[in-house]
Amino acid sequence: MTECKYPEEDVFEVAYNASRTYQDSLQERNIMPSADAIQALQSLHEPMPRDATDEVTVVKQLHKIGSQATVATTGGRFFGFVVGGALPVAVASSWLASAWDQNAGSWLLSPIAAELESVAGKWLLELLDLPRDAAFGFVTGATMATFSSIAAARSSLLRRQGYDVKAKGLAGAPPLRVVMSEEIHPTNIAALGYAGIGLDQIEKCPVDDQGRIRSDKMPDLDANTLVILQAGNINSGSFDDFRTVCTKAKKAGAWVHVDGAFGLWARVGHNRSNLVDGIELANSWSVDGHKWLNLTQDSAVYFCRDTEAVHDVFGVDATYLMKDANRQPNHFTPELSRRARGVEFWAALKTLGQTGVEHIIERSCAHATNFAEGLKHAGYTILNDVVLNQVVFVGDSEQHTIAALKHIQETGRVWLGPTTWKGQHAMRISVSSAATTSADVEESLQIMAEAFTATR
Repeated sequence: MTECKYPEEDVFEVAYNASRTYQDSLQERNIMPSADAIQALQSLHEPMPRDATDEVTVVKQLHKIGSQATVATTGGRFFGFVVGGALPVAVASSWLASAWDQNAGSWLLSPIAAELESVAGKWLLELLDLPRDAAFGFVTGATMATFSSIAAARSSLLRRQGYDVKAKGLAGAPPLRVVMSEEIHPTNIAALGYAGIGLDQIEKCPVDDQGRIRSDKMPDLDANTLVILQAGNINSGSFDDFRTVCTKAKKAGAWVHVDGAFGLWARVGHNRSNLVDGIELANSWSVDGHKWLNLTQDSAVYFCRDTEAVHDVFGVDATYLMKDANRQPNHFTPELSRRARGVEFWAALKTLGQTGVEHIIERSCAHATNFAEGLKHAGYTILNDVVLNQVVFVGDSEQHTIAALKHIQETGRVWLGPTTWKGQHAMRISVSSAATTSADVEESLQIMAEAFTATR
């Protein structure tokens, strides 16, 4: 990596130039850190300093050691997870938000943070075409967004039965049922546990060959039931049948939550409207900003129809919090004190506009389609219908698949990871970084084609 040149010994200038140096090196460097970079991390394990260290020296050390030891997930050739890559405006607005150092819990503590959340939340409801009066909260990631939705669902479902969970707790509460697919993302199960819902309460349903829940195989629903659906299977990228399931749930009085960590963004535009048909009929939704919107990490949002249930779960009352007519962010999230996550959402949405967000989605999906076509031409077998940004593929045998993946990763130029799909050891490509170009796809396909031949 090129050594950073510092025009002034000012800590902010040093950090800015180090950041630019890092960003400019992403396309040239290997995806994974080198063995030397990993070894250099040991120098950080020193006794707690007794005396102060100059702040410029600290940031220089952080750049020298840290920038070498990152995984280049924000570059154009990382396809191992759906993590996205931070847009320049997201990084820049995050810097400014950090300089403001606002506690976004209450309007009084940060009028700008609270108002940006209000605006960004309304923009997101419009962009995703969800109920405009839905409550929303800005949280760390899809896991906490799902937890927030489940907590609201728990409160609402029990309240309908005359049980006040906030007053009485879960001990002695009427039992709730949870219905989900057998290929649900594991973070949903974790979120259920955070909400005090146990594994024995979960009823898993079979799925079809693309990982979509079989609505015809679902158990009868009732007013004690929470249904969790997926917008974007983590392997195939497939979508559940929202309209059919939501219609059944509404008749039964059940609650439907949609885990849309990355797939909910397919709601933007009309090219994939068939995939998300009926999704607006659900009761709550969760989506990451640090995936397909390409914000910095620790950026997600959930939406919920039942504002009363949200306030019941998250409303915090104390004299010193000084209620007023403004929207109080702490009434919508698990945290009272937190960073101003709405700043980056607002900045990205303002910069991109609806057409810009749609372009990111469409470009990523086009790259996935090109990957599938190129991989088939190279000899690989594609295992899923490529309807979004996910491609699952294998070689001639399990041994060939494992060897080819190892060969691809060892080049350092492109990175993707393993998965298991329908009992097969496979490889998975996830295209979600706005930095990925057609040239990145072409270079990656060439490496993958060489791996297919070299490891047969």
